[in-house]
Amino acid sequence: MSTVMVTGITGQDGSYLTELLLGKGHRVFGFARRESGAGSAVAHPLGSRVEILFGDMAAEGDISSAVEMTQPDEIYNLASQSRPAESWSRPIDTLMVNGLGPVRLFDAVRRYKPRCRVFHASSSEMFGQPAAGPQNEQSTFFGAANPYAAAKVYAHQMARIYRQSHGMFIACGILFNHESERRPLHFLSQKVAYGAACAVLGVLDSPDLNERGHPIVREGKLSLGNLDVSRDWGYAPDYVEAMWRMLQLDRPDDFVIGTGRLRSLRDLCAAAYGCVGLDWTDFVVSDPALVRPVETGRNLADPAKARSELGWEPTVTFESMIARMVAAQRQRLVEHLTDKTTMLNQ
Repeated sequence: MSTVMVTGITGQDGSYLTELLLGKGHRVFGFARRESGAGSAVAHPLGSRVEILFGDMAAEGDISSAVEMTQPDEIYNLASQSRPAESWSRPIDTLMVNGLGPVRLFDAVRRYKPRCRVFHASSSEMFGQPAAGPQNEQSTFFGAANPYAAAKVYAHQMARIYRQSHGMFIACGILFNHESERRPLHFLSQKVAYGAACAVLGVLDSPDLNERGHPIVREGKLSLGNLDVSRDWGYAPDYVEAMWRMLQLDRPDDFVIGTGRLRSLRDLCAAAYGCVGLDWTDFVVSDPALVRPVETGRNLADPAKARSELGWEPTVTFESMIARMVAAQRQRLVEHLTDKTTMLNQ
């Protein structure tokens, strides 16, 4: 039985990865902030089989102690301040967690378990506003367009430096956008799925609030930023399979993980509202206040290397993923409204 540590285990990717690892018979330790230990983002379905260590990626002692105590064979570093838009208001915190946190982890591995294999989650946001054409591991320049992406670039480059300077096994997955039913509501894709669920149920003012303290759906309308942004969106369980495959290779390397299909936010809205038989233009509005100061460009993955060297392909289509997300949000809203009606009738 191999021992594995997963940082950021309470997030979307952490939960799916843990299911995969437990299914392969590994002993899994999770590293998480105490306030998220109960699964604030994702209630972990296999929590009783996971040993949780509480700590902060910004605290060198916490991550060093975790590595020294667990002596893992593999580490998956998924911990992150994961919202690029929020990084504008918290640039220092973002650097501490997304940039310096991974370096603390790499150094702890170097000192306490140098033969441990490490996966680090890099981001397509690092490409910023690239030239036309798909982005790959070698020829695409990093042009970070926000503090989140800048911190990710630093950590990615430091992973390469530790790999080359100390002979460590550190593989980086340059992950393009990946979503699922377990995405927290503050993520764009989940807001759209939630908006579609509200629309089909006739919810005019949603019970869930956005970052500004307003209903996510207000007076029947879902407010979004720039509707022309385009992304390469895939399904999260497919992406954690790629993470695992990277650590099974004979040598560490970097891999772009994405679908190779570009879709706009308008496409996302059309898919979400379309799967419940509605026209998204009747329910979605663009709010200039939600537009980023500098928008990331047309991020499109070139996953050829992952196909050839990992044998990896996405298995769930964009349309199927969005339909699953809308169905999950619809069910959650029905349960909420049922509970509220029951309380009113008591």
